[in-house]
Amino acid sequence: MPETQNSNIAAALTALLKLDPAINRLREGDVFEVSLLKKAQREVFFDMGKFGTGIVYGVELGNAREIIKALEIGQKLPAKIVELDGRDGYTELSLAEAGKQRLWQQAQDLMESGEIVKFKVTGANTGGLVGSLFDLKAFLPTSQLSNDHQPKEAGENDRVKQAEELKRLVGEELSVKVINVNARTSKLIVSERETLNTNVKELLAKYQVGQDVDGLVSGLADFGIFVRFVDNPQIEGLVHISEIDHRIVDNPKELMKLNELVRVKVIDIKDGRVFLSLKALRENPWEKAADHFKVADVVSGTVYKFNPFGATIDLPHGLQGMIHISEFGSVDEMKKAIEQGKTYSFVVDSLRPEEKRCGLKMSSGGGSASGGKK
Repeated sequence: MPETQNSNIAAALTALLKLDPAINRLREGDVFEVSLLKKAQREVFFDMGKFGTGIVYGVELGNAREIIKALEIGQKLPAKIVELDGRDGYTELSLAEAGKQRLWQQAQDLMESGEIVKFKVTGANTGGLVGSLFDLKAFLPTSQLSNDHQPKEAGENDRVKQAEELKRLVGEELSVKVINVNARTSKLIVSERETLNTNVKELLAKYQVGQDVDGLVSGLADFGIFVRFVDNPQIEGLVHISEIDHRIVDNPKELMKLNELVRVKVIDIKDGRVFLSLKALRENPWEKAADHFKVADVVSGTVYKFNPFGATIDLPHGLQGMIHISEFGSVDEMKKAIEQGKTYSFVVDSLRPEEKRCGLKMSSGGGSASGGKK
């Protein structure tokens, strides 16, 4: 029987099979297994079992050229349905797209199973790490890094500096879990933190909010201090900059150093992460502020830092006050009148301990303060 006649019969049978509602379960976009029937110069035919014969040609043939070259007659492989009623009535198939879709299905299966896999880091940006997961591009957000790999020199809002720190991980393989898959938008998100959560959550079950623990300073950042538990080194918590002291802290490195032994209080445990406080174990100096100062007292204070609204002044007894920019007229005038790190005389203009606020004015005396309760 002539080859053309054979092809016409196969196409006709394929069309008839599709009309049978008991057999027709195919949908465009489906991926299933086919086997090679015949290779031709401009098209390749595949056996689709009870669904008849499929064809790969044109652009799809070019995309799958290397795949087809290695195929032998009868060999099975996945194919994706591009069009049910394609050229000459055959079902048009895509081998290249099927391979991609199979990879996305693998990613979906990994997310559902929670299996830990390897993620090859190929780059870093302001949001996290870019890499590959079995030939699919994946993204690991900074928030999903383990504590060991979190940027610890950059501030919370300094994304450019964070990206520079993250570049040290390029080329490494990290253990991750898949947490978000969207083949339609080519979105694949992975998490390193999730691989540790089960174990860390079990360890954290031994602790409770309000408990005091001993720790070692394991990292210093603009936004706080990382502390590793002495009795459980796998647990690392964060002391946010606002929880370091009752006074304003501009830079944690001024007060702490790496490997320093500290006593901290557990203030929150959430999603496998623990948040700590140093100031919760320290006496609040504002509770006795009224015993030391009263309005109109002249006090000695050291300029701690400038801000757009004035300057923060370190006062005796662990307290701080604020002198408003209106005392000087402008930031430039303020910096001419007082210098950071130098000590001057100030007058207590207002005192509200319950709000942790002490308003100051410059003393006409200028230099060292006199009077006031120490």
